Amino acid sequence: MATTKENLKEAFAGESQANQKYRAFAKKAEKEGFVNIAKLFRTAAEAERIHAEGHLGSLDGIGSTVENLKAAIAGETYEYTEMYPPMHEQAVKDDHKAQRMFKYALDAEKVHAQLYQMALDAAMQGKDLDVGEIYLCPVCGHIEFGEPKDKCPICGTLPNKYVKV
Repeated sequence: MATTKENLKEAFAGESQANQKYRAFAKKAEKEGFVNIAKLFRTAAEAERIHAEGHLGSLDGIGSTVENLKAAIAGETYEYTEMYPPMHEQAVKDDHKAQRMFKYALDAEKVHAQLYQMALDAAMQGKDLDVGEIYLCPVCGHIEFGEPKDKCPICGTLPNKYVKV
């Protein structure tokens, strides 16, 4: 029989995945002209986010900003050093379309870890990041501090396509 902690981890993973899946479903519904179905998917996605956040809280998975940054660095580092390299390699061997997104994620996660490290360095000194605007590449997930001037270094997306967060 599973422990409550194991159940919480499984529930957190399931709710998190449902959130992302429903957000993707909403985008597709909207593209197909189903505006209200898209709203339903987005609303359900937010409900799943609420559930996931509650489960994470019950796992004591939300700490101080410094603790959260350390956890984020560890997670991103694991992804770009251990998780994505064999996934990308297998997708290349299989000549599967997933190879592109695996490579994008691998490269973007490395940048995310570096940015989180900058944030941790600042937070450890009791300071916030000294950045104005933060931009996101909508294709690969690369993050830029300040308005991008050049194409995305990971996927080549033009700077004017980045999304200001």
